[in-house]
Amino acid sequence: MMTIQNRYEFVYFFDVINGNPNGDPDAGNMPRLDPESSKGLVTDVSLKRKIRNFIQLSQENSPGYDIYVQEKSVLNLQNKKAYDALEIESEKKKMPKDQQKARDVTNWMCKNFFDVRTFGAVMTTEVNAGQVRGPLQIAFAKSIDPIVPLEISITRMAVTTEKEAENQQGDNRTMGRKHIVPYGLYRVHGFVSAKLAEKTGFSDADLEKVWKSLEMMFEHDHSAARGEMSARKLIVFKHDNALGNAPAHKLFDRVTVERIKGDEGTPAAEFHDYAIRFNKDGLADWGVEAIEVF
Repeated sequence: MMTIQNRYEFVYFFDVINGNPNGDPDAGNMPRLDPESSKGLVTDVSLKRKIRNFIQLSQENSPGYDIYVQEKSVLNLQNKKAYDALEIESEKKKMPKDQQKARDVTNWMCKNFFDVRTFGAVMTTEVNAGQVRGPLQIAFAKSIDPIVPLEISITRMAVTTEKEAENQQGDNRTMGRKHIVPYGLYRVHGFVSAKLAEKTGFSDADLEKVWKSLEMMFEHDHSAARGEMSARKLIVFKHDNALGNAPAHKLFDRVTVERIKGDEGTPAAEFHDYAIRFNKDGLADWGVEAIEVF
């Protein structure tokens, strides 16, 4: 299958209502924050995990769409699949000495694992399958305005052990706490390199599945911890060649967010408190097509 022939950038917006979009394990799982601005953060790793999960759900058992970094997977065993399929003997921590065989191992991983050919992977474990730089990269997401995390007390009307029940004289109540963001709109930038796609085999069909994942991945990720999370807008910039025609930051600057409801300095309450504006003027002269995917 032919790899993508164009460079892309994209701007993606999502929001959260009464949930924790990305807990910080170093801060008691409270929502991640930029300490200087108090704006919320969501890591690239968190967003890639959701894309992987959606691909795993939507492309289950489809050839070429296995997931390399999945929950509870053992990476050495994932790498060994390439050696077994190609009938190549693996050496501890070393790639095959034959350069063609080494390339075959890495290419097999790209062909069979969607996330390897999309995001890249460092597969230099004890069963060495090489290293791949992926064509699609995602930055950290940051909220448009400062967020106000809340810590909420919760109660479970049960205990875990009989001893706990005895200590509570049958009350059987467990107290806990959870962190939420009442509302936050987040913006994230992404980059897709056609030149790196040539090396991994990332195709137009793969890219379409990424766009679909960004639209639908929160619909299959609802939980008590994350509350309501929704994909709100995806704007894609498509260059007319593989190297591109304009710096990414100049394209990103054309997408702005304006607060249209509520008092300035107070937290937003809903998505409709904002207006996302998109200036397309002159983009065609740069050889860039602007696409509002949703």
